[in-house]
Amino acid sequence: ANVAVAPGAGFGEEGDGFLRLALVENENRIRQALKQMRQGLKEIDREVEAGTFTFESHG
Repeated sequence: ANVAVAPGAGFGEEGDGFLRLALVENENRIRQALKQMRQGLKEIDREVEAGTFTFESHG
């Protein structure tokens, strides 16, 4: 699935500091994408806590 990402600041002052994600798919694909994003964010959180996170390892 393709996910569009835009800086939140593009949607007004209150969006500054946030990301806007857009995924146009059926409900099952959206659930699958959210599950994968949740798993990926947990891994990044573990790496940040351990001091081993780098953007290069996730790009």
